[in-house]
Amino acid sequence: QVQLVESGGGLVQPGGSLRLSCIASGDTLAAYAIGWFRQAPGKEREAISCISTMNGNTYYTDPVKGRFTISRDNAKNTAYLQMNIVKPEDTAVYYCAAKLTTCNGYGRPAGFPYWGQGTQVSVSS
Repeated sequence: QVQLVESGGGLVQPGGSLRLSCIASGDTLAAYAIGWFRQAPGKEREAISCISTMNGNTYYTDPVKGRFTISRDNAKNTAYLQMNIVKPEDTAVYYCAAKLTTCNGYGRPAGFPYWGQGTQVSVSS
């Protein structure tokens, strides 16, 4: 089964940019749809984006649409989340997750069996 490790989190000022990475091991990332989720203190984990396996179709939820970009480099077994024009409300622990099917239903965290440990993103001046 695949193991996932996120990196790239940190402190960034409002309006700035950050790129998160999700590195896979134990299996080829190309076989999985990859989702990015986040969880702020006191809130439920929420889906923000997904990229499919075969055709690379991408999906975004409204809070991040137009600001965040999901991508994958199957040769490097890595997925990315480029975060632009960040806002204080983007502050959260960010997780990548994988499943062996499509992005259908990606809004439901329970549909993803494989998870990374998370990386903290803090947006503050």
